[in-house]
Amino acid sequence: MWRHQLAALGNAGLRAIAPDQRGYSRGARPLDAEAYATDLIVADALALMDALAAPRFHLVGHDWGGQIAWLIAARLPARVLSLAVLSRPHPAAFVRAMKEDTAQAERSRHHRGFREADALKRMREANLKPLRAALEMQGVPSADTDVYITALSEPGAIEAAMNWYRAGSLSATEVPKIAVSTLYVWGTNDATVGRLAAELTKDHVTGPYRFVTMDGAGHFLVDQFPDATSNLLLDHLRDL
Repeated sequence: MWRHQLAALGNAGLRAIAPDQRGYSRGARPLDAEAYATDLIVADALALMDALAAPRFHLVGHDWGGQIAWLIAARLPARVLSLAVLSRPHPAAFVRAMKEDTAQAERSRHHRGFREADALKRMREANLKPLRAALEMQGVPSADTDVYITALSEPGAIEAAMNWYRAGSLSATEVPKIAVSTLYVWGTNDATVGRLAAELTKDHVTGPYRFVTMDGAGHFLVDQFPDATSNLLLDHLRDL
């Protein structure tokens, strides 16, 4: 997913890694939904940085990865040099928007749908066609969509991906405010995150904060506008 950004960051002289998170690699797909609890995935990320001998690091995340990034920056600010999040608003802003914006609840209906008892069975029976349609509708190029669908069609893969939703929660109202320098990027055509949730995020950052809207962009900014995303990340890091 992050291949364009890894190349851009590497060419700028930065050491950048983009690991598969729990469930997205063949050798790391626990079967039980409970294995995808948010605290466990936060611990995964921190353990990886420990293994890389990186006591402090710049942190970038998108969607659920963005949720994990917000939580790490909120709970362990001493380890985070800077934060950049694409698409996913601060958890508390998301919860507030769910209460104040009826359209946001509709945008987030897949969170509820993926938790239904027969959700995994229905997705498999449909050969992941609903997911393919959602990716393409949000501007992910066909070639990238093919790669993602092929990977998620592997045994246990889509089950693991959906278990993130079955084990995780959006009701994280107690997440502290973010004290580190933060970049938040949101696409105006994002089908899952509305403007209110995006704009409320500023209320939950006390450190230097930059909010960038990408006109006409959907949810998957990394795939739809890879160069623009890379440039935003590089500008963010240069400004520190």
